[in-house]
Amino acid sequence: MTTDTLAPAPAPAPMPVEAIHARVAALRKQVGHAFIGQVDIFDQVLMSLLAAGHVLIEGVPGLGKTLLVRALAASVSCTFGRIQFTPDLMPTDVTGHAIYDVKAERFQVRRGPVFANLLLADEINRAPAKTQAALLEAMQEGQATIEGRRFPLPAPFMVVATQNPIEQEGTYPLPEAQLDRFLIKVLIGYPTLEDEKRMVSNVLEGRVAADLDVSRVQQVLSQQELLAMQQGVAAMRMDAAVTDYAVRIVRATREWPAVVNGAGPRGGLALARLARAHAAMDGRDFVTPDDVREVALPALRHRLMLAPEALVERQRPDDVIRALLHKVPAPRQ
Repeated sequence: MTTDTLAPAPAPAPMPVEAIHARVAALRKQVGHAFIGQVDIFDQVLMSLLAAGHVLIEGVPGLGKTLLVRALAASVSCTFGRIQFTPDLMPTDVTGHAIYDVKAERFQVRRGPVFANLLLADEINRAPAKTQAALLEAMQEGQATIEGRRFPLPAPFMVVATQNPIEQEGTYPLPEAQLDRFLIKVLIGYPTLEDEKRMVSNVLEGRVAADLDVSRVQQVLSQQELLAMQQGVAAMRMDAAVTDYAVRIVRATREWPAVVNGAGPRGGLALARLARAHAAMDGRDFVTPDDVREVALPALRHRLMLAPEALVERQRPDDVIRALLHKVPAPRQ
């Protein structure tokens, strides 16, 4: 197997935390022109982007998931790709394939939609395991294999996958290995009354249909600046006591009575990466236990498998994580 010989661009210098904080405010303003309300949802997606991770969004259709990703791509001058997952979707529909060029008398590689900076994988649980495996390679290794050749994906690269929690007929549950590759799982609900009225008012202002309008979103960040922000977050250091706190939370999930399988080591890494991103978005160059607590739900909820008796009692992973946070002592600040 060969690798496509594309020299990776040199990593930019880490961006200072003060500059990260200012650019986050600019991104919030621009995305807010298209994605109305639900600021916490956008912050979680942006936090994952700064931590160079992937996002799984769970929510019913029509809540603006596609609009959010498109608006984010427009504000960061990133390429946007979208794949509608269906039961007949093939791996080559994700990665691309080779086509024989009669004039050149050789095969030409046509790259698939996975070669984008921000990839929306819509209803990811509707595709079979073979297709999900192709996406898993892209998520984990930052590359795609086409006809035995490995092609590196553009940087930055983030997958935002969606799934419907209600309609389960004709779906393929995501394997635990793939769920673990998502840095966070975001639960998106219905907007508030005021936000929903703003949405309806915007559509009634001369538009033919409720289209995904991102024309008002201006670019405020280049790809190199985004990479510098990621480097800045990665360069942040955590105090040993805060790191110990994050690890103890993850280990407690494995010993909790209502949990069959707790979070693995990736859970601790996710807590640390997201806590640093949360601190940077808040304009701080240090991480506190509060940062760890703030990111615990999205970082761990998809990594827990509850016991049958807990499911009968209608407990959710979020309930377990909240109980854990009350039990695991935090270091003194």
